[in-house]
Amino acid sequence: MLEYAGSQRAGLERNRDDGLALGSVLRSLDWLLVAGVVGLVVVGLWAISGVTEFDVAGDPQHYLQRQIVYVVVGGLALLVGVLVDPDMYRRYWRPIFIGTIGLIAIVLVVGRAARGSTRWIDVGFFTFQPSEFGKLLFVLAIAGYITEHAHGASTAPTTLRTLGLGAIPVVLVFAQPDLGTALVYIAALVAMLFICGTPWKQLAVLGSVGVLAVVVVLWAGPAVGVNFLQPYQKSRLTCFVHPSKCTVDARYNLEQSIAAVGAGQFHGRGPKNATQTRLNFLPEHGTDFVFASYSEQRGFIGASLLLALYLLVLWRGLRIVTVARDLYSAIVAGGIVVALLFQIFVNVGMTMGIAPITGIPLPFVSVGGSSMIANLAAMGVLLAIHARGRGSRLSRRR
Repeated sequence: MLEYAGSQRAGLERNRDDGLALGSVLRSLDWLLVAGVVGLVVVGLWAISGVTEFDVAGDPQHYLQRQIVYVVVGGLALLVGVLVDPDMYRRYWRPIFIGTIGLIAIVLVVGRAARGSTRWIDVGFFTFQPSEFGKLLFVLAIAGYITEHAHGASTAPTTLRTLGLGAIPVVLVFAQPDLGTALVYIAALVAMLFICGTPWKQLAVLGSVGVLAVVVVLWAGPAVGVNFLQPYQKSRLTCFVHPSKCTVDARYNLEQSIAAVGAGQFHGRGPKNATQTRLNFLPEHGTDFVFASYSEQRGFIGASLLLALYLLVLWRGLRIVTVARDLYSAIVAGGIVVALLFQIFVNVGMTMGIAPITGIPLPFVSVGGSSMIANLAAMGVLLAIHARGRGSRLSRRR
Protein backbone atom coordinates (compact mmCIF):
# COMPACT_ATOMS: atom_id res chain seq x y z
CA MET A 1 0.00 0.00 0.00
CA LEU A 2 1.24 3.49 -0.83
CA GLU A 3 2.41 5.66 2.04
CA TYR A 4 0.44 8.76 2.98
CA ALA A 5 0.63 11.41 5.67
CA GLY A 6 -2.02 9.90 7.91
CA SER A 7 -1.84 6.52 9.63
CA GLN A 8 -4.16 3.56 9.33
CA ARG A 9 -5.67 4.53 12.64
CA ALA A 10 -6.21 8.06 11.40
CA GLY A 11 -8.05 6.64 8.43
CA LEU A 12 -10.40 4.70 10.69
CA GLU A 13 -10.74 6.98 13.68
CA ARG A 14 -10.57 10.58 12.53
CA ASN A 15 -9.08 13.02 14.96
CA ARG A 16 -11.76 15.57 15.74
CA ASP A 17 -9.13 18.24 16.21
CA ASP A 18 -8.05 18.02 12.56
CA GLY A 19 -10.74 20.44 11.39
CA LEU A 20 -9.10 23.38 9.68
CA ALA A 21 -10.22 26.97 9.43
CA LEU A 22 -11.01 28.37 6.02
CA GLY A 23 -7.87 30.49 6.06
CA SER A 24 -5.70 27.47 6.79
CA VAL A 25 -7.35 25.53 3.98
CA LEU A 26 -6.63 28.28 1.46
CA ARG A 27 -3.03 28.62 2.63
CA SER A 28 -2.56 24.86 2.31
CA LEU A 29 -3.84 24.55 -1.25
CA ASP A 30 -1.64 22.97 -3.90
CA TRP A 31 -1.17 26.06 -6.03
CA LEU A 32 0.73 24.14 -8.70
CA LEU A 33 -2.33 21.95 -9.16
CA VAL A 34 -4.53 25.04 -9.27
CA ALA A 35 -2.25 26.53 -11.95
CA GLY A 36 -2.38 23.29 -13.94
CA VAL A 37 -6.19 23.14 -13.83
CA VAL A 38 -6.52 26.82 -14.78
CA GLY A 39 -4.09 26.23 -17.65
CA LEU A 40 -6.11 23.27 -18.91
CA VAL A 41 -9.35 25.25 -18.78
CA VAL A 42 -7.81 28.18 -20.66
CA VAL A 43 -6.26 25.94 -23.32
CA GLY A 44 -9.55 24.05 -23.57
CA LEU A 45 -11.48 27.26 -24.23
CA TRP A 46 -8.83 28.30 -26.76
CA ALA A 47 -9.24 24.94 -28.49
CA ILE A 48 -13.04 25.18 -28.55
CA SER A 49 -12.95 28.72 -29.94
CA GLY A 50 -11.08 27.47 -33.02
CA VAL A 51 -12.50 23.96 -33.39
CA THR A 52 -16.15 25.08 -33.34
CA GLU A 53 -15.72 28.45 -35.08
CA PHE A 54 -17.47 27.31 -38.26
CA ASP A 55 -19.98 24.86 -36.76
CA VAL A 56 -22.87 27.34 -36.38
CA ALA A 57 -23.41 29.66 -39.33
CA GLY A 58 -23.47 33.29 -38.27
CA ASP A 59 -22.49 32.53 -34.67
CA PRO A 60 -18.81 31.52 -34.46
CA GLN A 61 -18.74 31.85 -30.65
CA HIS A 62 -21.84 29.73 -29.99
CA TYR A 63 -20.10 26.75 -28.40
CA LEU A 64 -17.41 28.87 -26.76
CA GLN A 65 -20.00 30.96 -24.91
CA ARG A 66 -21.76 27.83 -23.69
CA GLN A 67 -18.47 26.33 -22.59
CA ILE A 68 -17.61 29.45 -20.61
CA VAL A 69 -20.89 29.10 -18.72
CA TYR A 70 -20.00 25.49 -17.91
CA VAL A 71 -16.58 26.61 -16.70
CA VAL A 72 -18.17 29.16 -14.35
CA VAL A 73 -20.52 26.53 -12.92
CA GLY A 74 -17.64 24.07 -12.68
CA GLY A 75 -15.55 26.68 -10.91
CA LEU A 76 -18.25 27.04 -8.28
CA ALA A 77 -18.32 23.25 -7.93
CA LEU A 78 -14.53 23.28 -7.48
CA LEU A 79 -14.84 25.93 -4.76
CA VAL A 80 -17.47 23.89 -2.94
CA GLY A 81 -15.25 20.82 -3.23
CA VAL A 82 -12.37 22.72 -1.63
CA LEU A 83 -14.49 23.95 1.27
CA VAL A 84 -16.11 20.61 2.13
CA ASP A 85 -14.06 18.34 4.40
CA PRO A 86 -13.57 15.01 2.55
CA ASP A 87 -14.42 13.20 5.78
CA MET A 88 -18.06 14.15 5.22
CA TYR A 89 -18.13 12.01 2.09
CA ARG A 90 -16.77 9.09 4.13
CA ARG A 91 -19.53 9.44 6.71
CA TYR A 92 -22.26 9.61 4.10
CA TRP A 93 -20.93 7.15 1.54
CA ARG A 94 -24.15 5.09 1.62
CA PRO A 95 -26.48 7.94 0.54
CA ILE A 96 -23.90 8.97 -2.06
CA PHE A 97 -23.80 5.43 -3.46
CA ILE A 98 -27.59 5.05 -3.49
CA GLY A 99 -27.97 8.45 -5.14
CA THR A 100 -25.38 7.54 -7.78
CA ILE A 101 -27.17 4.28 -8.58
CA GLY A 102 -30.53 6.03 -8.79
CA LEU A 103 -29.17 8.83 -10.99
CA ILE A 104 -27.58 6.40 -13.44
CA ALA A 105 -30.52 4.00 -13.43
CA ILE A 106 -33.12 6.68 -14.16
CA VAL A 107 -31.34 7.39 -17.46
CA LEU A 108 -32.49 4.00 -18.73
CA VAL A 109 -36.09 5.07 -18.09
CA VAL A 110 -36.32 8.75 -18.98
CA GLY A 111 -33.00 9.36 -20.73
CA ARG A 112 -32.66 10.93 -24.15
CA ALA A 113 -31.18 8.72 -26.86
CA ALA A 114 -28.46 10.04 -29.15
CA ARG A 115 -25.94 8.33 -31.42
CA GLY A 116 -27.10 4.86 -30.39
CA SER A 117 -26.89 5.42 -26.63
CA THR A 118 -29.21 6.61 -23.88
CA ARG A 119 -26.89 8.62 -21.64
CA TRP A 120 -28.48 12.04 -21.22
CA ILE A 121 -31.32 13.54 -19.20
CA ASP A 122 -32.99 16.65 -20.55
CA VAL A 123 -34.20 19.02 -17.82
CA GLY A 124 -35.17 21.80 -20.23
CA PHE A 125 -32.42 24.35 -19.78
CA PHE A 126 -29.66 21.78 -19.52
CA THR A 127 -28.98 18.29 -20.85
CA PHE A 128 -26.63 16.44 -18.55
CA GLN A 129 -24.98 13.04 -18.48
CA PRO A 130 -25.34 11.40 -15.03
CA SER A 131 -22.54 8.90 -15.67
CA GLU A 132 -20.06 11.81 -15.89
CA PHE A 133 -20.95 12.99 -12.40
CA GLY A 134 -21.07 9.35 -11.36
CA LYS A 135 -17.31 9.02 -11.96
CA LEU A 136 -16.62 11.22 -8.94
CA LEU A 137 -19.54 10.00 -6.84
CA PHE A 138 -18.56 6.39 -7.52
CA VAL A 139 -15.05 7.01 -6.16
CA LEU A 140 -16.33 8.83 -3.07
CA ALA A 141 -18.79 6.04 -2.25
CA ILE A 142 -16.62 2.99 -2.91
CA ALA A 143 -13.73 4.56 -0.99
CA GLY A 144 -16.09 4.95 1.97
CA TYR A 145 -16.98 1.26 1.88
CA ILE A 146 -13.33 0.22 1.60
CA THR A 147 -12.32 2.43 4.53
CA GLU A 148 -15.16 1.12 6.66
CA HIS A 149 -13.80 -2.40 6.14
CA ALA A 150 -10.13 -1.41 6.23
CA HIS A 151 -9.24 -3.98 8.91
CA GLY A 152 -10.09 -6.73 6.43
CA ALA A 153 -9.06 -4.93 3.27
CA SER A 154 -6.52 -7.60 2.38
CA THR A 155 -8.98 -10.50 2.67
CA ALA A 156 -10.64 -12.08 -0.34
CA PRO A 157 -14.23 -11.69 1.00
CA THR A 158 -13.78 -7.92 1.42
CA THR A 159 -12.33 -7.62 -2.07
CA LEU A 160 -15.22 -9.62 -3.54
CA ARG A 161 -17.80 -7.51 -1.72
CA THR A 162 -16.10 -4.34 -2.96
CA LEU A 163 -16.17 -5.68 -6.51
CA GLY A 164 -19.82 -6.65 -6.16
CA LEU A 165 -20.71 -3.18 -4.94
CA GLY A 166 -18.72 -1.50 -7.70
CA ALA A 167 -20.21 -3.77 -10.35
CA ILE A 168 -23.69 -2.28 -9.87
CA PRO A 169 -22.99 1.15 -11.41
CA VAL A 170 -20.59 -0.40 -13.94
CA VAL A 171 -23.34 -2.70 -15.28
CA LEU A 172 -25.87 0.15 -15.36
CA VAL A 173 -23.50 2.36 -17.35
CA PHE A 174 -22.60 -0.51 -19.67
CA ALA A 175 -26.33 -1.07 -20.31
CA GLN A 176 -26.86 2.49 -21.60
CA PRO A 177 -24.70 1.36 -23.57
CA ASP A 178 -21.52 3.25 -22.67
CA LEU A 179 -18.54 0.91 -22.71
CA GLY A 180 -15.95 3.69 -22.44
CA THR A 181 -17.36 5.22 -19.25
CA ALA A 182 -17.85 1.77 -17.73
CA LEU A 183 -14.14 1.14 -18.28
CA VAL A 184 -13.34 4.42 -16.50
CA TYR A 185 -15.27 3.17 -13.46
CA ILE A 186 -13.38 -0.12 -13.56
CA ALA A 187 -10.01 1.65 -13.79
CA ALA A 188 -10.87 3.78 -10.75
CA LEU A 189 -12.03 0.70 -8.83
CA VAL A 190 -8.80 -1.20 -9.50
CA ALA A 191 -6.76 1.84 -8.42
CA MET A 192 -8.68 2.10 -5.15
CA LEU A 193 -8.18 -1.60 -4.42
CA PHE A 194 -4.44 -1.21 -5.04
CA ILE A 195 -4.10 1.79 -2.74
CA CYS A 196 -6.04 0.17 0.10
CA GLY A 197 -3.52 -2.68 0.16
CA THR A 198 -5.17 -5.49 -1.80
CA PRO A 199 -2.55 -8.27 -2.16
CA TRP A 200 -0.89 -8.79 -5.52
CA LYS A 201 -2.23 -12.34 -5.73
CA GLN A 202 -5.79 -11.06 -5.57
CA LEU A 203 -5.05 -8.36 -8.13
CA ALA A 204 -3.53 -11.01 -10.41
CA VAL A 205 -6.67 -13.12 -10.08
CA LEU A 206 -8.81 -10.07 -10.86
CA GLY A 207 -6.68 -9.41 -13.93
CA SER A 208 -7.19 -12.98 -15.10
CA VAL A 209 -10.93 -12.70 -14.58
CA GLY A 210 -10.89 -9.47 -16.55
CA VAL A 211 -9.12 -11.16 -19.47
CA LEU A 212 -11.65 -14.00 -19.31
CA ALA A 213 -14.51 -11.49 -19.37
CA VAL A 214 -13.04 -9.84 -22.48
CA VAL A 215 -12.79 -13.24 -24.18
CA VAL A 216 -16.41 -14.02 -23.33
CA VAL A 217 -17.70 -10.62 -24.49
CA LEU A 218 -15.70 -10.45 -27.72
CA TRP A 219 -15.45 -14.07 -28.85
CA ALA A 220 -17.15 -16.77 -26.79
CA GLY A 221 -20.49 -14.98 -26.48
CA PRO A 222 -20.91 -14.07 -30.16
CA ALA A 223 -19.79 -17.61 -31.12
CA VAL A 224 -22.88 -19.05 -29.39
CA GLY A 225 -25.22 -16.26 -30.50
CA VAL A 226 -25.04 -14.03 -27.40
CA ASN A 227 -24.02 -10.45 -28.22
CA PHE A 228 -23.02 -8.24 -25.32
CA LEU A 229 -21.98 -5.30 -27.50
CA GLN A 230 -23.89 -3.13 -29.93
CA PRO A 231 -22.96 -3.47 -33.63
CA TYR A 232 -21.14 -0.11 -33.68
CA GLN A 233 -19.13 -1.12 -30.59
CA LYS A 234 -18.07 -4.38 -32.21
CA SER A 235 -17.15 -2.50 -35.36
CA ARG A 236 -14.89 -0.13 -33.41
CA LEU A 237 -13.11 -2.97 -31.65
CA THR A 238 -12.73 -4.90 -34.90
CA CYS A 239 -11.13 -1.87 -36.55
CA PHE A 240 -8.68 -1.60 -33.66
CA VAL A 241 -7.75 -5.28 -33.39
CA HIS A 242 -8.02 -6.25 -37.09
CA PRO A 243 -7.73 -3.09 -39.24
CA SER A 244 -7.56 -5.19 -42.42
CA LYS A 245 -11.06 -6.55 -41.70
CA CYS A 246 -12.50 -3.09 -41.10
CA THR A 247 -14.93 -1.69 -43.66
CA VAL A 248 -14.33 1.64 -45.38
CA ASP A 249 -17.20 3.29 -43.51
CA ALA A 250 -16.11 1.90 -40.15
CA ARG A 251 -12.55 3.19 -40.43
CA TYR A 252 -13.52 6.59 -41.82
CA ASN A 253 -13.44 8.44 -38.48
CA LEU A 254 -10.04 7.04 -37.54
CA GLU A 255 -8.48 7.83 -40.92
CA GLN A 256 -9.77 11.40 -40.83
CA SER A 257 -8.55 11.79 -37.26
CA ILE A 258 -5.03 10.58 -38.08
CA ALA A 259 -5.00 12.86 -41.12
CA ALA A 260 -5.99 15.83 -38.96
CA VAL A 261 -3.27 15.14 -36.38
CA GLY A 262 -0.62 14.80 -39.07
CA ALA A 263 -1.80 17.85 -40.99
CA GLY A 264 -1.05 20.11 -38.04
CA GLN A 265 2.69 19.44 -38.34
CA PHE A 266 4.79 21.67 -36.06
CA HIS A 267 3.04 25.06 -35.90
CA GLY A 268 -0.50 24.06 -36.87
CA ARG A 269 -2.67 25.28 -39.73
CA GLY A 270 -4.88 27.68 -37.76
CA PRO A 271 -8.71 27.55 -37.66
CA LYS A 272 -9.23 28.94 -41.19
CA ASN A 273 -6.82 26.56 -42.92
CA ALA A 274 -7.68 23.43 -40.91
CA THR A 275 -9.73 21.80 -43.66
CA GLN A 276 -10.35 18.52 -41.82
CA THR A 277 -12.17 20.46 -39.12
CA ARG A 278 -13.54 23.46 -40.99
CA LEU A 279 -15.05 21.39 -43.81
CA ASN A 280 -16.35 18.80 -41.33
CA PHE A 281 -14.42 15.87 -42.79
CA LEU A 282 -13.72 14.83 -39.20
CA PRO A 283 -16.99 14.04 -37.37
CA GLU A 284 -17.47 14.91 -33.69
CA HIS A 285 -14.51 17.28 -33.87
CA GLY A 286 -15.75 19.24 -30.85
CA THR A 287 -16.29 16.24 -28.59
CA ASP A 288 -14.77 12.78 -29.14
CA PHE A 289 -12.12 13.90 -31.66
CA VAL A 290 -11.39 17.33 -30.27
CA PHE A 291 -7.71 16.47 -29.73
CA ALA A 292 -7.30 15.68 -33.43
CA SER A 293 -8.94 18.97 -34.46
CA TYR A 294 -6.94 20.92 -31.91
CA SER A 295 -3.72 19.29 -33.15
CA GLU A 296 -4.57 20.18 -36.73
CA GLN A 297 -5.10 23.83 -35.82
CA ARG A 298 -2.32 24.28 -33.25
CA GLY A 299 0.19 21.65 -34.34
CA PHE A 300 2.85 19.89 -32.31
CA ILE A 301 3.45 22.96 -30.17
CA GLY A 302 -0.18 23.24 -29.09
CA ALA A 303 -0.55 19.49 -28.50
CA SER A 304 2.65 19.44 -26.43
CA LEU A 305 1.38 22.33 -24.31
CA LEU A 306 -1.87 20.52 -23.60
CA LEU A 307 -0.16 17.23 -22.76
CA ALA A 308 2.35 19.02 -20.51
CA LEU A 309 -0.52 20.56 -18.54
CA TYR A 310 -2.12 17.11 -18.18
CA LEU A 311 1.20 15.77 -16.94
CA LEU A 312 1.42 18.55 -14.34
CA VAL A 313 -2.08 17.86 -13.04
CA LEU A 314 -1.51 14.09 -12.90
CA TRP A 315 1.83 14.53 -11.12
CA ARG A 316 0.33 16.79 -8.48
CA GLY A 317 -2.63 14.44 -8.13
CA LEU A 318 -0.39 11.43 -7.50
CA ARG A 319 1.56 13.46 -4.97
CA ILE A 320 -1.68 14.19 -3.12
CA VAL A 321 -2.17 10.45 -2.65
CA THR A 322 1.04 10.39 -0.60
CA VAL A 323 0.24 13.43 1.55
CA ALA A 324 -3.39 12.59 2.28
CA ARG A 325 -4.51 12.90 5.88
CA ASP A 326 -6.04 9.45 6.13
CA LEU A 327 -6.73 6.24 4.26
CA TYR A 328 -10.07 7.41 2.87
CA SER A 329 -8.56 10.55 1.38
CA ALA A 330 -5.68 8.58 -0.16
CA ILE A 331 -8.08 6.12 -1.80
CA VAL A 332 -10.28 8.90 -3.16
CA ALA A 333 -7.29 10.80 -4.56
CA GLY A 334 -5.98 7.65 -6.24
CA GLY A 335 -9.33 6.85 -7.79
CA ILE A 336 -9.77 10.36 -9.17
CA VAL A 337 -6.27 10.56 -10.63
CA VAL A 338 -6.35 7.13 -12.29
CA ALA A 339 -9.82 7.80 -13.75
CA LEU A 340 -8.51 11.07 -15.18
CA LEU A 341 -5.38 9.38 -16.56
CA PHE A 342 -7.45 6.63 -18.19
CA GLN A 343 -9.71 9.15 -19.92
CA ILE A 344 -6.79 11.19 -21.23
CA PHE A 345 -4.94 8.15 -22.53
CA VAL A 346 -7.95 6.60 -24.26
CA ASN A 347 -9.20 9.83 -25.83
CA VAL A 348 -5.80 10.99 -27.08
CA GLY A 349 -4.82 7.45 -28.04
CA MET A 350 -7.91 6.79 -30.13
CA THR A 351 -7.27 9.87 -32.27
CA MET A 352 -3.95 8.32 -33.34
CA GLY A 353 -5.06 4.69 -33.57
CA ILE A 354 -3.29 3.39 -30.43
CA ALA A 355 -6.56 2.89 -28.52
CA PRO A 356 -10.04 1.80 -29.68
CA ILE A 357 -12.56 4.53 -30.46
CA THR A 358 -14.90 5.21 -27.54
CA GLY A 359 -17.22 8.00 -26.47
CA ILE A 360 -14.93 9.17 -23.66
CA PRO A 361 -14.56 12.99 -23.72
CA LEU A 362 -11.20 14.72 -23.37
CA PRO A 363 -11.18 16.22 -19.84
CA PHE A 364 -11.38 20.03 -19.70
CA VAL A 365 -11.38 20.30 -23.50
CA SER A 366 -14.32 18.46 -25.11
CA VAL A 367 -17.51 20.46 -25.60
CA GLY A 368 -20.04 19.56 -22.92
CA GLY A 369 -21.17 20.73 -19.51
CA SER A 370 -21.34 17.43 -17.64
CA SER A 371 -17.70 16.52 -18.22
CA MET A 372 -16.40 20.02 -17.46
CA ILE A 373 -18.39 20.48 -14.25
CA ALA A 374 -17.68 16.97 -12.98
CA ASN A 375 -13.94 17.22 -13.63
CA LEU A 376 -13.65 20.62 -11.96
CA ALA A 377 -15.58 19.28 -8.96
CA ALA A 378 -13.14 16.35 -8.80
CA MET A 379 -10.22 18.79 -8.80
CA GLY A 380 -11.89 20.59 -5.89
CA VAL A 381 -11.98 17.34 -3.92
CA LEU A 382 -8.29 16.74 -4.71
CA LEU A 383 -7.40 20.22 -3.50
CA ALA A 384 -9.41 19.68 -0.32
CA ILE A 385 -7.55 16.43 0.36
CA HIS A 386 -4.20 18.17 -0.10
CA ALA A 387 -5.17 21.11 2.11
CA ARG A 388 -6.39 18.90 4.97
CA GLY A 389 -3.40 16.58 4.67
CA ARG A 390 -0.87 19.37 4.71
CA GLY A 391 -2.76 21.29 7.39
CA SER A 392 -3.00 18.31 9.74
CA ARG A 393 0.73 17.61 9.36
CA LEU A 394 1.57 21.22 10.22
CA SER A 395 -0.71 21.16 13.26
CA ARG A 396 0.91 17.96 14.56
CA ARG A 397 4.37 19.54 14.32
CA ARG A 398 3.41 22.43 16.55
